[in-house]
Amino acid sequence: MIQSVQRAAQILGVLGSGTPRLGVTEIAERVGLAKPTVYGLLRTLEAHDLVAQDPDTGKYSLGPGVLQLGNAYLDGSELRARSLRWAESLAQRAGEAVWVATLSGSRVIVLHHEFRPDNTVQILEVGAAIPWHACALGHAIVAYLPEAQRTRALAGDLVPLTGRTKTTRAALSRALAGRWPRSVSAATRSRTRRRRWATPASRRPSCPGTAW
Repeated sequence: MIQSVQRAAQILGVLGSGTPRLGVTEIAERVGLAKPTVYGLLRTLEAHDLVAQDPDTGKYSLGPGVLQLGNAYLDGSELRARSLRWAESLAQRAGEAVWVATLSGSRVIVLHHEFRPDNTVQILEVGAAIPWHACALGHAIVAYLPEAQRTRALAGDLVPLTGRTKTTRAALSRALAGRWPRSVSAATRSRTRRRRWATPASRRPSCPGTAW
């Protein structure tokens, strides 16, 4: 790998980790690089609109160029393009929101979000990245991966997202296999399965690592 590109990618990853703005010192500490090196990389990224500096605080955030790249990725997604015509009708029939997503590393990336067909306020979740083990959609994707890939996913770092996140291999293996503890009601099982796969098998994506 080219070291300078790798370091720039690390900086972008840190700026995209959730903290709105970071200073040079904070970024340098998180990526483990010297401040002059980080500053030089930030200046280069800023010249390409990939990061932006706040003129008042001097801190950095992701720039508009990242959004343009993200939109280009969505536009080029074959999965998203193929599912658009089904997502709206599926939402209408299921009475639920529909997410089209793909597995990227240990996270589920939402490529398309069709709102639930009611009058409630909803937030567009396109671009959301969720640990696969912390959402039913991630379970649906990993359940249909080849066994070797599924084993690697279960061997990963399973950090809890909420107090109810499944983080043990036994609990996740049961979820992936569709087995439930006796204490879980039949109604909850049915509702969860419907939300994981609310479309007929003939219309499910054929490639591993995707779900909608």
